[in-house]
Amino acid sequence: MATDRYLVIGSNSFSGASFVARTLERGARVLGISRSAEPDDAFLPYKWIAHDRFSFRQLDLNRDLDAIEAAALDFQPDYVVNFAAQSMVAQSWTCPEHWFQTNTLAMVRLHDRARRWKFMKKFVHASTPEVYGNTSGLVDEKAPWNPSTPYAVSKAACDMNLLAFHKAYGLPVVLTRAANVCGPGQQLYRIIPKTILCILTGRKLRLEGGGQSVRSFIHVDDVVEGTLRAAKDGVPGEIYHLATDRVQTIRDLVLEICRQMGASFDDCVEMAEGRLGQDAAYLLDWTKARTQLGFCPTRTVEDAIRETIAWIQRHLAAFRELPMEYVHKE
Repeated sequence: MATDRYLVIGSNSFSGASFVARTLERGARVLGISRSAEPDDAFLPYKWIAHDRFSFRQLDLNRDLDAIEAAALDFQPDYVVNFAAQSMVAQSWTCPEHWFQTNTLAMVRLHDRARRWKFMKKFVHASTPEVYGNTSGLVDEKAPWNPSTPYAVSKAACDMNLLAFHKAYGLPVVLTRAANVCGPGQQLYRIIPKTILCILTGRKLRLEGGGQSVRSFIHVDDVVEGTLRAAKDGVPGEIYHLATDRVQTIRDLVLEICRQMGASFDDCVEMAEGRLGQDAAYLLDWTKARTQLGFCPTRTVEDAIRETIAWIQRHLAAFRELPMEYVHKE
């Protein structure tokens, strides 16, 4: 991989920053692009390692597409990997046009530029299982789409355009859909770090819908490995699920966090109503990634919880001053 060049869009995101770190560890050169300035080093795993092959540009897909294309043409990446998105589900009901602006319109404009990049071997797009809506049992990549929130609809529209561009222009796109990603470095408003912070600071965690939603959690290290395999070995025009066989309710996840921290679930949690459009379950069949890419998760949700506890404890003084709720940026 010593000569590989990666353009990572959304490099400040949890998965994006973790992906950058892994590619740098394997000798690649990386150009990272995100709309916001780099946050504190605590949220950027590529700052936790020694390297000299990464450069960063603060550019917004909605406003700086010409500059993004100029950077790509200058860097000439072998692989473009996109993690950028308005990613929150519940909040997408509040101002859905912002989700469609970023997740659909800006992406379509990017796709129309990228289809002309002859130097690009693969365009990897991080999609979401939310496009399937509420499901019963395991779903594979051929399952019908039934998005139930503005976020999910905006991502589904983007996916459809990518697949249409693949058929029409030969855009070498590969889509990944990962289960619920977790691990150290994650945004503090996500369920695992938020629960940990609530316990450490004596605040109550509001558990929407009583935590009865069923999910599969996957360690970010495994998602990064699966994304790398999709870039190197994925078949253009195909979709790959990145997940594990482990499923659990959100309530059971919070119980495990309490167990590891020696905290009382009843003392730390208060029940709340479910959010609008909340899917009861989406469980992914990842056979295709296993058989075609050799993908096999090696980390557990217990690992992710333990590592996230240690990460938050190291940075607790700083994290106390940060919001634990999502702050929307247009």
